[in-house]
Amino acid sequence: MSLTAAWSVAGMTDKPLFLFGTLRYPPVLEAVAGVRLDYEPATLSDHAVTEAQAPGGGTLHFPLLVARPGAEAPGALIRPGAAARAALDLYERIFEYHPVQVIAQTAGGPVEALLYQTADEHWLPGPDWSLDAWAAAHGGLAAEVAAEVMALSREHPAAVLRRRYPLLAGHVASRRRARNDAAPATRRRAARPGDVTVEERRTPYAMVFAVEENRVRFRHHDGTDSAPVERAAFVLTDAVTLLPYDPTRDLVLLVEQFRFAPFVRDDANPWTLEAIAGRIDAGETPEAAARREAAEEAGLEIRALHRVARYYSSPGAVAEFLYSYLALVDLPEGAEGIHGLPSEHEDIRTHLIPFAEAMAMLETGEIANGPLVISLQWLALNRARLRGAQSA
Repeated sequence: MSLTAAWSVAGMTDKPLFLFGTLRYPPVLEAVAGVRLDYEPATLSDHAVTEAQAPGGGTLHFPLLVARPGAEAPGALIRPGAAARAALDLYERIFEYHPVQVIAQTAGGPVEALLYQTADEHWLPGPDWSLDAWAAAHGGLAAEVAAEVMALSREHPAAVLRRRYPLLAGHVASRRRARNDAAPATRRRAARPGDVTVEERRTPYAMVFAVEENRVRFRHHDGTDSAPVERAAFVLTDAVTLLPYDPTRDLVLLVEQFRFAPFVRDDANPWTLEAIAGRIDAGETPEAAARREAAEEAGLEIRALHRVARYYSSPGAVAEFLYSYLALVDLPEGAEGIHGLPSEHEDIRTHLIPFAEAMAMLETGEIANGPLVISLQWLALNRARLRGAQSA
């Protein structure tokens, strides 16, 4: 059975929509459509719903509709009103999905319907996709991301949101992590509902990172509310840093790369020495991100991790939250080299540096990277214990 493109054909918008993927999860559909919609069970003959896979391997955690003679793809029909339909069309256009005509099978017989499908044949079919399994693993995050996409769609075009989507998913995952992993409040005040009221929210920039502007009121220490104040912050996904340390040879591994921010500041040398670092992807733990970045930036396989600290890099204006670790590793002579992902235009040089030399570079200012400063100072406090444990 072939799928025929509908695009903007007159009379098509009154047809029901056949949903085969993540929009069948009610919280995602409601986040996109803005209203609750009723589902009617339906199937699509000679098709199946599989997990999408990248050409190089790896599951992409979204479904793919593929032709499969004799199969029945499970799905549902919805009949949205004009406003909900417009919202669904907008959301699907962000991912370059457009309506195509199909004949769905229902308990009452065949029904002419439309489904959102892409002409992009870049992805490969994997194992059969399960809505229940996907919802259990990714549904909550996906619903929040969908709501964020729809909010940003009022300010930014589809191309911008398409490019930002993976980072946006990471940002939403960061917010969920912040809500579920609150630090103690022993001396500072314990926040309560209603302490901060957002009167207006804007996101004038949303690409590699976002800039969020709010007009807010917040609770004073004396219990009164502030006047409305304008605040802005750079919104970045949570990140990890990792300092590899060889206690036997007393060496640390540092990475060196060009950094745009020092260049914009007009720093005489925008190549900086740092710990291994990277963003935490949506659905990834900080520890898993640390291990992944160690492989990408230095070719290292990491086992045990020691937590150094968890902290905001600059809470006055930056939402970035960092998880810093130290790992005990063997650092042989051949550990230095050039690393990084070409797809991300990374050009990363690794250095093996004696601990004493690294501490001296703190004093001279050659090391001026905050997470690395914190990690080296933690190592200085714990070095004797770590070396003793290694020799025991």
